[in-house]
Amino acid sequence: MNTLIEKYKGIHPGIILERLLKKKAISQRPFALSIGEHPQTLNAITKGKRKLNIALALKIEEKLSLEEGSLALLQTYFDINDEKSKTKQNTPDLTLLRKSLFWDTDISKIDWQKQSIAVIKRVFERGNAIEIEEIKRFYKSDQIKKVLDQT
Repeated sequence: MNTLIEKYKGIHPGIILERLLKKKAISQRPFALSIGEHPQTLNAITKGKRKLNIALALKIEEKLSLEEGSLALLQTYFDINDEKSKTKQNTPDLTLLRKSLFWDTDISKIDWQKQSIAVIKRVFERGNAIEIEEIKRFYKSDQIKKVLDQT
């Protein structure tokens, strides 16, 4: 189990399940029916659109002779990664950036990743020291260097 967990930690267990079924040449529909599950449910899990609950994970693990709890742990690690990405700050600290710096757009609607080049250029051209420091904190230094080298 440790190798399975370490190897696939953070990946949705449905994707791993799909690989295992393909490797063993088992079709999803007959497999789902053999464990008493709806084929649509299993399909949604293998596509990563649905979480793998513990009861179903145990059924699958038993049928595929996997160590008990391995798929459930993969789901837990996937959920942890998912939660971390949600809580990770997706915007710079807007209290440190003057709205007048972005006079031509609504600052709350800026896509900070897609529009990073324009944001970096603008802040380094027109921003004060606090705003520049916040942009340095938010973006990677190599990304900033690349943008500034282009101008």
